[in-house]
Amino acid sequence: MQHRPTAARVPDPGIRQLFTREARWQAWLDVEAALARAEAELGMIPADAAVEIANNCRLDLLDIDNIEASLAVTAHPLVPLIWELDRILGGEVGGFVHWGATTQNITQTGDILQLRQAHRTILTQIGQVLSLLAPLAERHADDPCAGRTHGQHAVPATFGYKVGAWIDELCRHVERLHDAEPRIFVAMLGGAAGTLASFGAPGLDVQAGMARHLDLLPMPVPGRTSHDHHAEYAAILAMLAATCRKIADETYTLMKPEFGEIEESVPPGTVGSSTMPQKRNPKLSQDIRAAAAQVTTLFPLALDAMRTEHEADGSTSVMVERVVQGSIELVGDILARMILLFEGIDVRPERMRANLDLSGGLIMSERIMLALGEKMGRQRAHDVVYEHAQDAAVQDVPFRDLLVADEEVRRYLSEAELDDLLNPATYTGACGEIARAQAQRARELAERLDSAQS
Repeated sequence: MQHRPTAARVPDPGIRQLFTREARWQAWLDVEAALARAEAELGMIPADAAVEIANNCRLDLLDIDNIEASLAVTAHPLVPLIWELDRILGGEVGGFVHWGATTQNITQTGDILQLRQAHRTILTQIGQVLSLLAPLAERHADDPCAGRTHGQHAVPATFGYKVGAWIDELCRHVERLHDAEPRIFVAMLGGAAGTLASFGAPGLDVQAGMARHLDLLPMPVPGRTSHDHHAEYAAILAMLAATCRKIADETYTLMKPEFGEIEESVPPGTVGSSTMPQKRNPKLSQDIRAAAAQVTTLFPLALDAMRTEHEADGSTSVMVERVVQGSIELVGDILARMILLFEGIDVRPERMRANLDLSGGLIMSERIMLALGEKMGRQRAHDVVYEHAQDAAVQDVPFRDLLVADEEVRRYLSEAELDDLLNPATYTGACGEIARAQAQRARELAERLDSAQS
């Protein structure tokens, strides 16, 4: 995602630095150390060799120039790292490095370690968003606004209810992220073709031990062609991005002058246009929309990567890496902007109330129909209200005036009753209750997420 300078600087969530070349190398070294420990516990390699390997699996002890020189010759992502580790260990100990493993065992498991760190950052960010949405939903639980369906006024709602719907969806994404953890954060150690033959009889135990040292779960079938867990994670990230885009879309729309119901923070000095001085552009929501579109576009590539041939295919591993890393980096950017967006959001209940009156009471036609339906039957009431509603819309005559002029309507409802029924602020149903319940839910989940990362 391209970063443009804004008056409110967007903080870096720190996810990209988890996927630098050096960070990946260190994660792979962590896996090599765990492998050596697990093998030593099973008597496959000497215990003192495992200690030496683990103690030296630190990138700061290796010669980066040597690794880069070997990379240029071998064009292999892992072998130069193993050679350099072998060199500094020397002698017999170096010969026990990477015992029985194949490259993908190390690189895929190491990449999962990095993903787990990024995953924790994402959960922390969602918690921050929820902690901002909770008071927003609570504060505006009873502030009426136009409920819109198909882009048109439907019935009144409240802004707090709208925020409650956002909270509900984000909470489900947290559930999905937590539920997927046992399937996503797994160690894969199957050897050349996933058969574990290179480890002999204790093969599955080696994988289990390596996983334990990394605080991961072992893959039940350590197949190198299995990328469904990567695809699942990419799917959750895409869904999370889509929810954020929906929220950004709503912000973008309601910030238009024709709506004017909310506005992003526009700090003093922010320039919206080089030629139009009046512009107060939705920079944060625009960036969220753009990044979310990229995340959802990446997801199909994860599905394609599941179609791996035979027992291994390097091309699909590359595809998975691009999808998962690219998606989680973008989602981190999105959530950073979501936090800024809701730290400074300006909600305008008075404009919402004014917009409710734009249709001259037509937004209350359902309520009028139901009140009349109790007297004359629902279908007859629908026909009567429909006729007046359509006349009001096309003839630019106040809906109330048409209702008051109808003798059949007046037979059942007085002017005072009609005026009461036409008040949108008294027809928001359970919006306030829902908004307050979701505010509490958001607050509790945000606290749990914060505690979990502390």
